[in-house]
Amino acid sequence: MASDTAAAHPQSDIPETGPAKRAVNKPKESILYPGAALMFIAVIGCFTAWGIAADLTTPMVSGFKRIFDMNAFQASLVQMAYYGAYFLLALPAAFINERWGYKAGLISGLALATAGAFLFFPAANIMTYGAFLVALFAIAAGCSILETSASPYVISLGPEKTATRRLNLAQAFNPVGTNIGVLVASTMILPTLDAPVNLAGADDAALREVRATQLRAVMGPYIALGVLLLLILVIIAFQKPPKSMVQAAEKAEDDGQTVGQKMRRLWNSKRYRYGVVSQFFNLSAQVCCWTYILQYVQQTMDGSLQLGAQLLQVSLLIFLVSRFFMTWLIGHIQATKVMTVLGTLAVAICLFAVLVPGPAGVAALVCVSFCLSLMFPTIYGVALEGLGSATKFGAAGLVMAIVGGAIMPMVQGRVMDMTSASTSFVVPALCFAVVTAYAIYDVRLTRRLNSSSNSSSAGRS
Repeated sequence: MASDTAAAHPQSDIPETGPAKRAVNKPKESILYPGAALMFIAVIGCFTAWGIAADLTTPMVSGFKRIFDMNAFQASLVQMAYYGAYFLLALPAAFINERWGYKAGLISGLALATAGAFLFFPAANIMTYGAFLVALFAIAAGCSILETSASPYVISLGPEKTATRRLNLAQAFNPVGTNIGVLVASTMILPTLDAPVNLAGADDAALREVRATQLRAVMGPYIALGVLLLLILVIIAFQKPPKSMVQAAEKAEDDGQTVGQKMRRLWNSKRYRYGVVSQFFNLSAQVCCWTYILQYVQQTMDGSLQLGAQLLQVSLLIFLVSRFFMTWLIGHIQATKVMTVLGTLAVAICLFAVLVPGPAGVAALVCVSFCLSLMFPTIYGVALEGLGSATKFGAAGLVMAIVGGAIMPMVQGRVMDMTSASTSFVVPALCFAVVTAYAIYDVRLTRRLNSSSNSSSAGRS
């Protein structure tokens, strides 16, 4: 959707001449409709909750690798199950939103994610890798519906001109959840998995007890997550949308287009098509960097899983602070111009980590979260600009692109098994290069559209 900056709504920044200049002195557009604040806060809870779910899961690649004695490729199936569910459930979520509205999507997603979190209890008793993958799939399926609904719902809570800025603000609370998730993993799960265990001469019963202890450590935080999701579900179920939002939705709700026409509208928008590709590689880079920094620390510094998780925590704190800073920054500078610089820097950081393994490379990877902080909400807002009634299906496409977080970590895991943890960071470097290319495309498109509009204005004056 559109932004109050040139990044997401270039048409709104056309210089005007003559009497029209008086419009420059107009008050800034409000970021929310009157009465929308409570619902906005409730939906922010969703952004925080799926942040906890995603980054409680990220260290589990290393965790399950330890528990079930697997290689990096096999352990990466955790991300395949999690982000694969995002891909499969995004389009059904769009139909839920189309038929019953965004609130129904929020409630459906919360209910499914809650059920998935509670499935960790039987999974810990079954004690098989597959049972945990099923539970993770259910959580992610719910989060997919939730994210497909929540982001466009946030966009609908205020004027179109402030949509991207509003989404960046809501997304700024997502890393609050990611930090909580990693903190819980590093303090409640990974220390148990790192604890030295003498298995010399241990029989099957002893081995089973060790594994049961480790899996109970995994189970507890997910049960707590289920309780949190259930609480948010109850709050949103009893919260009514503001009248101003309902009136705006009624105006723009239906332009008479069929589902097929909406799909063609999406396909015909290059900015949207390229945005989906960019989002695929953005999530690929994010999940790769945050997942494999643990193995990078282990191999290049002979560190523990717990040290790797603590450094990931630092990286996510950088991500959190940067999100709020970027929300302010794009109020003054075109968002995709900023993203061009950050994307280029991220490529350089990953290549530095490849070429200089060790403490310096670790420090560089910790800082890559600064570059990541702007990317997801900006790509989302820019890609959805001007799609009208096709926005619900457009949002689904962008959430389906999260499947990159399932595919590319498997690629990096295979590269790591064949070479080393440091060499494998060539994979996210290539992903960041694609994101940078999209940012450059939008900057050029914006400049061309503004130039064309300026010429038209000059011709009329």
